[in-house]
Amino acid sequence: MAVMTDGVVLRDALGLLRDREEVAERLLAASAKHSFDPDAEIDWDAPPVPDKWYWPPELVSLYDTPLWRRMPEEQQMDLARHEAASLASLGIWFEIILMQLLVRHIYDMSVTSAHVRYALTEIGDETRHSKMFARMIRKSGTPTYPVARLHHNLARVMKTVSTTPGSFAGTLLGEEILDWMQRLTFPDERVQPLVRDVTRIHVVEEARHVRYAREELRRQMVTAPEWERRLTRLSSGQAARVFSLAFVNPQVYTDVGLDRHEAVAQVRASGHRRDVMQTGARRLTDFLDDVGVLRGVGRRLWRSSGLLA
Repeated sequence: MAVMTDGVVLRDALGLLRDREEVAERLLAASAKHSFDPDAEIDWDAPPVPDKWYWPPELVSLYDTPLWRRMPEEQQMDLARHEAASLASLGIWFEIILMQLLVRHIYDMSVTSAHVRYALTEIGDETRHSKMFARMIRKSGTPTYPVARLHHNLARVMKTVSTTPGSFAGTLLGEEILDWMQRLTFPDERVQPLVRDVTRIHVVEEARHVRYAREELRRQMVTAPEWERRLTRLSSGQAARVFSLAFVNPQVYTDVGLDRHEAVAQVRASGHRRDVMQTGARRLTDFLDDVGVLRGVGRRLWRSSGLLA
């Protein structure tokens, strides 16, 4: 049975979809083998190691800009420390949203199903991750960096009205780009052991969350009514625009002694930063294109976000 979407014939729907319960059982088994307690796994009492970064310099927003080249290394490392805290703050924000969306997703489902049991397992993971990120921020000696009040309230609306496919598209947006950066961070010996431990745990557990969200979004983009698929394209594109603006709180520039307006302008003009963000998003955008999310206005919104080449 071919499914029509915006005049494009998608592949046989049933052939594309894996059994939901089978996927969940595999993820539950993986969770039983590879889950971590950050309070026990990480040495939170260890002092920071001198001359190590809190984030790989190539992933710092100002890297390779004229302003970056004028900064002494001490200030560069301080900016990396504050940006790591900003990204951790962003991660907590996304995870709190995700937990609410997962609860909504399973509200009408059978509580004995493997699909629901895995969702509850993921909520437990995200709870630990949020506490882990908060503890890392405190240990790094920086402020927290909440998103702008406008974005905070837009998310309040989104998580209230979001459709199921929209929820999983937003989940992947929040998970996959940060995951790509963290995969570069935890093996990097230039980086503080604390940050490497935090990102290692997050990468291992987040791989299951990405699989769960991808499988469900693929299912929803086949089975949801056409209006819901159209709304998902629009909402995911708008979410990408918000995400790209919220990715690093500009207060970090002020806090390390830089002119905020000059720093923001140079980040926006940076070819290196654009390449980093688009490379980090490429695996996600390829998947979204494959399942039919990047169509029409939604695709144009993704392009305007700077995340889609």
